[in-house]
Amino acid sequence: MRTPISIAMALVICVSAFSQKDKIKKDREAIKSMCGCYEVSFNFAETFNHSTDSLYKPSKTKVDKGLEWAELITDEDDKISIQHLLQVGNPADPYIVKHWRQDWLFENTDLYSYNTNNTWTFKKLPADQVKGQWTQKVFQVDDSPRYEGSSTWVHVNGKSYWENTADAPLPRREYTTRSDYNLTVRGNRHEVTDYGWLHDQDNTKVIRKSGKEDVILAQEKGYNTYVKVDDTKCAAAAAWWKSNTDKWALVRIKWDDVYGRNQDLSLEQKVNNKVLYKYLFDDEYDQEDEIEEVIESFVKK
Repeated sequence: MRTPISIAMALVICVSAFSQKDKIKKDREAIKSMCGCYEVSFNFAETFNHSTDSLYKPSKTKVDKGLEWAELITDEDDKISIQHLLQVGNPADPYIVKHWRQDWLFENTDLYSYNTNNTWTFKKLPADQVKGQWTQKVFQVDDSPRYEGSSTWVHVNGKSYWENTADAPLPRREYTTRSDYNLTVRGNRHEVTDYGWLHDQDNTKVIRKSGKEDVILAQEKGYNTYVKVDDTKCAAAAAWWKSNTDKWALVRIKWDDVYGRNQDLSLEQKVNNKVLYKYLFDDEYDQEDEIEEVIESFVKK
């Protein structure tokens, strides 16, 4: 016969299991709510500079707007993948740009941490360190890595948000114009809002040199709003993805093979004076063997 204590313990375990299941459900709903068609506003402004150079010039404030289609491409219990596509130009005949991708993995232990010069350090985290957490993996337009981090989705006082800080390459808006720093420490907050969702960033521009302490050059605020609109506004982007989905599935399969090696990763900036996305954006590269060969050519041995 059970004692009152054992019954109480059983009830606690039961309630805990139910709460965990309910929590995961809320996490998944929050992540998947980032799918759909959005009017996006990208806003970045340098807030503080720490340079000792009296001639230092801060980055110009950056404001861009556009339509973005976020397509759900994987929906599994422990993995959700969302592909972003920009829809720009004449609304009657828009131009589609394959944009970034975000994968969310539940209780993932394998991470790649960026460490300057197009290199990423593989890290194996203890299982207890990522319990209940989701890793967000962010990828470049060619599905090569950008940055990733593991944190807990929080649902409190009517808010749902996820926060993390991760080392990352310079954003495209910076690496084409700046060479005075080589690492961005990205403070990311993804929050579900009544209008859609918000990507709130507090970024630090860092000079990192081997064997030396990091030097902070400047800090930056990013505030990107995703305002939900009717999906029909992104019909052109959705149609483009439908036509190109098979090719990019092959690209992801090859990258999964590379990431699955679970070792430090270093990539060439260019091969034959050409960056990777220019190869993969070329319609001539659509066969599995061609895709595998060109991606492998960028992986330093």
